[in-house]
Amino acid sequence: MSMDINWLAVVAAAVSAFLLGGIWYGPLFKNAWCREAGVDPSKPAGHPGRVFGSAFVLALVAAIAFAMLLGPAPSLHLGLHHGALVGFAFVATSFGINYAFAGRSLKLWLIDGGYHLLQFVLYGVILGLWH
Repeated sequence: MSMDINWLAVVAAAVSAFLLGGIWYGPLFKNAWCREAGVDPSKPAGHPGRVFGSAFVLALVAAIAFAMLLGPAPSLHLGLHHGALVGFAFVATSFGINYAFAGRSLKLWLIDGGYHLLQFVLYGVILGLWH
């Protein structure tokens, strides 16, 4: 692993996850996700600044770690391949294990796992193109 990473690309990757989440958990899957997660959409989960701030910091940490994994100048192919691998085989399957024990639905897993798959594919595209 290398700390020789493109910090602007890392921040852009984190922003892309934040924007994807706004679309994914907003107009695309908000109602289905709320229903499956047992969340009342009219009741906020906490102060929006804390929620969105935490989400961005965590997306940034993930983008930094992923950039370190890819190295200083990954190809687009490597970024896409590793993004799909990490998003599905590590993140989505880990959610799947937790959801199986928690009795969560397949639909909820598909929504959350799908988001993280796309999140890391986006990271791979951005880091693979921006050197």
